[in-house]
Amino acid sequence: MATRKFADHTRYHLSPKGFWKKFRDAVVVNPEISSGLPLPGVFRHPPPGSRPERYSTPASKASDPAQNPYWKRDVRRAYPQLSVVTQTELSSLLIQHSQAQAVAAPTKEGDEASVPTATAEPMDLTAAIATITSASKAYSASKLPPTPPIPHARWVPERAEDAPHDPSAYFPMLMYK
Repeated sequence: MATRKFADHTRYHLSPKGFWKKFRDAVVVNPEISSGLPLPGVFRHPPPGSRPERYSTPASKASDPAQNPYWKRDVRRAYPQLSVVTQTELSSLLIQHSQAQAVAAPTKEGDEASVPTATAEPMDLTAAIATITSASKAYSASKLPPTPPIPHARWVPERAEDAPHDPSAYFPMLMYK
């Protein structure tokens, strides 16, 4: 004969006893429903704190003090490193990047061909900017520089009709929308 298996709410959950059992039976709509409080000895077997062995952290590169110096771990002193570009370096960069890049023509296999590089003598920054702007105008009245995007529309004040007030009273307020 086959037995029916069912979930017994009293098997794994706490049940009230005494006065509170009578009170619960009188008040609750469904007396067969579980209280939801698990039995501490049955809920997780074995309980998490009852294991005899202790956890040991596995050895890693960070656990070796010789390979993990403090200055590598100290993120509070990770200041940004300064880089210095002199005016002569900046002028040579501006001159190089304002010209079109020269690319060598394709050659047969085995022939070593190098890309010709134009090396400019050091120049003053103002002279470099003057030569670049005289060669080609970056911006004009028809070709304006880009404007930074703004997330909202710019407010243009418009005069609104005045708030109701006595016409003979002094009312210095101007209303705008």
